[in-house]
Amino acid sequence: MNFPFLVLVLSFLVLVLSAWTGDYFRRREGSLKEDERDDYSTVVGATLTLLGLIIGFSFSMAIGRYDQRKNYEEEEANAIGTEYLRADLLPGETTAKVHALLKKYIDQRLLFYTTRDPIQLAKVNADTTDLQNQLWSALLQGRVQDTPVYAVVVSGMNDVLNSQGYTQAAWWNRIPIAAWGLLAAIAVGCNFLIGFGVRRSDRRIFLVIPMAVSIALFLIADIDSPRGGAIRVKPQNLISLEQSLPAQ
Repeated sequence: MNFPFLVLVLSFLVLVLSAWTGDYFRRREGSLKEDERDDYSTVVGATLTLLGLIIGFSFSMAIGRYDQRKNYEEEEANAIGTEYLRADLLPGETTAKVHALLKKYIDQRLLFYTTRDPIQLAKVNADTTDLQNQLWSALLQGRVQDTPVYAVVVSGMNDVLNSQGYTQAAWWNRIPIAAWGLLAAIAVGCNFLIGFGVRRSDRRIFLVIPMAVSIALFLIADIDSPRGGAIRVKPQNLISLEQSLPAQ
């Protein structure tokens, strides 16, 4: 599911093959009789309706997960920007260190959103964890005494670290493979029924439904794929934050 264009091609080929298989059995078994066609049309219509509903539900699930990724990107940028300002309340040397680490941290978060290379992503995750440890250590080293001001800074750092975890969880939250399998099974069955129920063998007819369903599956897979699709979350809030930090 990380390669939406592959989903488009494979689903189209499989669905067309399903329709042709149905047509093959129709020619071998003989066309439906007129008194059987009404009942058969009811079955095909109900099956196509079910397929449309499941595609709609799957699309809704993908959109919900996409919106969740966008919202967490915004929350992450807000948490980092707030902590950058709160770091001014720390002693001078600690403030400078935290500011420098937060700028590096933003660079790593931007790479998390933009990279597609699994090797680079693993390095980004490792560097992010290392920077989080350094940020927390910097707060501990700058600790003079427990004051409400220091508690505010620590609370802001907690928000920074937690927001990264929420973002990662949102990127892992995908449509289950089992749901994709059931959706594919129903789509194959629908195209088989269409091929079996035609009155004459015009294979151009068998391209319409497979193409429409394949495009729908491609759109769902593209939105549900955080890195492999063309529709991806752009870290606009993090970019804006990075550009505003030197002025602050």
